[in-house]
Amino acid sequence: MNIVFMGTPEFSVPTLEMLCKEGHSVSAVFTQPDRPRGRGKKLQPSPVKAKAQALGLPVHQPLSLRKGDDAAETLSLLKSLAPELIVVIAYGQILPKEILELPEYGCINLHASLLPRWRGAAPIQRAILAGDAETGVTAMQMAEGLDTGDMLLTLKTEIAPDETADTLHDRLSLLSAEALRETLALLQNGTLQAVPQGETGVTYAEKITKDMSRLDFTRPAAEIDRTVRAVTGFALLNGKRVKLHGTVLTAQHADAPAGTVADAQTCTFVCGDGFCVRPTVMQAEGGRAMPVSDFLRGFRVQAGDRFAAAE
Repeated sequence: MNIVFMGTPEFSVPTLEMLCKEGHSVSAVFTQPDRPRGRGKKLQPSPVKAKAQALGLPVHQPLSLRKGDDAAETLSLLKSLAPELIVVIAYGQILPKEILELPEYGCINLHASLLPRWRGAAPIQRAILAGDAETGVTAMQMAEGLDTGDMLLTLKTEIAPDETADTLHDRLSLLSAEALRETLALLQNGTLQAVPQGETGVTYAEKITKDMSRLDFTRPAAEIDRTVRAVTGFALLNGKRVKLHGTVLTAQHADAPAGTVADAQTCTFVCGDGFCVRPTVMQAEGGRAMPVSDFLRGFRVQAGDRFAAAE
């Protein structure tokens, strides 16, 4: 098929690679403009741009698809490319009606949730925060609403008890490529069926904010564990700023104030409901993230020390 691909972050790369490997003609790749990154704030290409260039694919980076000269030029370019299908995965721009209706088979979006649950910007983190037992990827026929289009195919995966947003992100990235591969196979043999989304079970995955990572140790252990795994956690330990990248729930219960270190050898701490959480990866301010066993070699912790909310 003649396909135009739209995507930006690392999450989108496996899907682009799959299209090329399967022999589809990717006539153009659209991605966000280069952004300043790193200490030097030099302009850097998106992961999708870098991969597209490595594959020898034409790359376009309009500032907007909905207004200004860029929008008009993009629409004209797409008409000249005459794609049979536009594939969108984490592109970062809203497609106007003129583009949605342009290809013969419309526009297919790969969304990292089991729609209609977790429509919106941060479905991976929200699924972990909510304690969902499973999530997945939905291939969807795009419509003008926010992730409201008809569902074409869904692939599910369990969320492990120690799953972090990073590990789930990587698994769903690969699953997205597989979901599109299966969707295109059904489309080409004429057996693809669209299923309208119902309004039952609709939830919205609002954007993640930095404040969400500020840990409140008076909260229940399960909630603190999910917060760290979903969005990481900032805290003070003996007055010094630390960051928690991973945790696991334990069966341990302690009669001690919230935030108290119950086991110095593992940095296990007490939460507001008396149950404990054990960090797995921690980071001191100005340092790098490392396993807790390594972290504790350079950060002295004793039983009875206290975690507290960061200012």
